[in-house]
Amino acid sequence: MPTTRFNVPEKYKYHRGFASYIESEAIQGALPIGQNTPQKPAYGLYTEKLSGTSFTAPRHENQQSWLYRILPAASHSAFERKESTTYGHNPEALKLNQIPNQLRWDPFDLEESVDWVDSLHLVAGAGDPTVKQGIGIFIFAAGKSMEEKSAFYSADGDFLIVPQHGVLDILTEFGPILVRPNEICVIPRGVRYRVSLPHGPVRGYILELYQGHFTLPELGPIGSFCLANPRDFLVPQATFQEDHSGALAYTVFSKFAGRLFFAKQTHTPFDVVAWHGLYYPYKYDLGRFCTMGSISYDHPDPSIFTVLTAPSDHPGTAVADFVIFPPRWLVQEDTFRPPYYHRNTMSEFMGLIYGQYDAKTGDNFQPAGASLHNVMSAHGPDRETFEKASSAELKPMKIGEDSMAFMFESSLMVGVTDWGLKSCQKVQQHYNAESWEPLKVHFKKPDRKGDGLRIDGEDGRPDLGFWVGES
Repeated sequence: MPTTRFNVPEKYKYHRGFASYIESEAIQGALPIGQNTPQKPAYGLYTEKLSGTSFTAPRHENQQSWLYRILPAASHSAFERKESTTYGHNPEALKLNQIPNQLRWDPFDLEESVDWVDSLHLVAGAGDPTVKQGIGIFIFAAGKSMEEKSAFYSADGDFLIVPQHGVLDILTEFGPILVRPNEICVIPRGVRYRVSLPHGPVRGYILELYQGHFTLPELGPIGSFCLANPRDFLVPQATFQEDHSGALAYTVFSKFAGRLFFAKQTHTPFDVVAWHGLYYPYKYDLGRFCTMGSISYDHPDPSIFTVLTAPSDHPGTAVADFVIFPPRWLVQEDTFRPPYYHRNTMSEFMGLIYGQYDAKTGDNFQPAGASLHNVMSAHGPDRETFEKASSAELKPMKIGEDSMAFMFESSLMVGVTDWGLKSCQKVQQHYNAESWEPLKVHFKKPDRKGDGLRIDGEDGRPDLGFWVGES
């Protein structure tokens, strides 16, 4: 059955569909009929619009939602800067380390003393959220739920969250989402939410997209379905809290230009009774991905494993792709089946949710670890993988069982923060020495005699015959 067998059962109900126009009501009749801004909304609610794109964005790109809530989000005190040693997440403002070295990290530590807000560590990034260009790559590791009277949002971009350990119970303005390892969740820019940890510490990866939004990749000659199918994306259903007495102070945290701010308000942020639109959080079970591959020969490009993409203004080139390497069958004939050796104009940041990645058979690429192969940084299978695959019997085989690796791929040159390069103390110092420096030379020059190239002439060069027209 194409679904993940989760240890923690689902507890919420959802709408289904990707980029679908959705209506959701916690109380029947809360949504207006035939209009968006009635003079007097039902039940004394306020009308609020949440815009994820400009008003005049093309219709196929336009993302807006209408929220009908007990009090509008604007009802709060002025924001103040929150001092935090863990914050400083604007790649443009940081001194990023731009280096061509291949990098690999040991598993990142669990941090049981912090909640979601203080768990975010920027590892690498490019661009600048203040001009809505680029990406940020984060590690999160938290051991505490956020305070019940708190909420968080990022004004900088969309969060694509990839849990590796533990369970995230996320209450959003649109409704609740339960996110477990082997699921992903996207929370769009500006959406307020609170993260609870019902099963203890959590850890994982985040790709923050500063420009545009994620969409499904075009399928081209594949046809009308496969890869990530739209019906498998889950969207929260409207629910709401009632706490507007003014007796308790709520704190709203804002990630704004990579810095942390907070404001106070006397009512719950989670009071949306109904909503409709195209701009909302969603989640997806990676076990539902319909994998494509070669059934004749050669190893296809990894773009066939793209779950979500964020296109740039140049067709076919992504600001960011989210790619997975799920369990799959290999049947190619006369083919080196692992990923080929590669120098890429794109940057590749890889993580491992669980299991073992088939191109790295040693013990040094582990779950909760990561690697970065930047623009034109050469990479590929390690020596052990190469030697094994070069002599393997090419019979049909299933790989990646009990494993899920993924990649954040970007057309941008990615810089590494001081935290990612030094402070975390997880960079493996002997990555190259263990992976590629041990590769052996297998080249054998053809003999002078036999069926190989004829070695004629005193210089020892092969005789390639005569050029056409030469006598």
